[in-house]
Amino acid sequence: MESAGGVAGKEIAMNNKVCVVVGAGPGNGAAIAARFAAAGYRVALCARDEQRLAALAREIDGAAAYPYDVRDPAAAPRVFAEIRAALGPPTVLVYNAGAGAFASIDDTTMEAFQAAWEVNARGLLLATQAALPDLRAAGGGSIVVIGATASLRGGANFAPFASAKAAQRSLAQSMARHLGPERIHVAYVILDGVVHLERTRQQMADRPDDFFLEPADIAESVFFLTQQPSQAWTFELDLRPFGERW
Repeated sequence: MESAGGVAGKEIAMNNKVCVVVGAGPGNGAAIAARFAAAGYRVALCARDEQRLAALAREIDGAAAYPYDVRDPAAAPRVFAEIRAALGPPTVLVYNAGAGAFASIDDTTMEAFQAAWEVNARGLLLATQAALPDLRAAGGGSIVVIGATASLRGGANFAPFASAKAAQRSLAQSMARHLGPERIHVAYVILDGVVHLERTRQQMADRPDDFFLEPADIAESVFFLTQQPSQAWTFELDLRPFGERW
């Protein structure tokens, strides 16, 4: 395992595979990073919490940590330049960053509403724009966006989160239509269920194991999307436990 600084001075192989995971926290982000690393990718782990990010990078062979706040408009060009210099140009971007207050139209604030949009929609826009030159130079690549059921329906108490996720899904669809002819595969993964995390298990201690979405299984599906041939691409993929009502 290399840190960002340790990799920077080394010669980068022309056939090196690089995956950027934006929103690399415990659960989905860590599992996705580990799956790509196991397939031989160098993985750039991107998130706000520098200390937690460094600890995660130490656990995944071939991973490097890059502190990145998706709400900062200046962050994406800087971070992707650092990744390019240290690991090589990425051909896979997984946008796993997501946040939003759960509140009704009566209870939400302008600040909460704007923050949800900045993370889910504007953050995706800026990360994609920073990654596109490398994907185009490579003649293609993959962008996988991790979404939620809220992107399809707005619950009564989901005003900030649902509206931001709906915008994110629409943006991803627009990207897919525009970038597909350039052999850049854009896919949107809708997580319909509760992800198995330490905090969700504590909150729902009475639920059986198979009630939860397993991060490793989510990661397997994300990896599969990036390996699809261009004659049979998936745009939208729903993932839910077998017992989830839908």
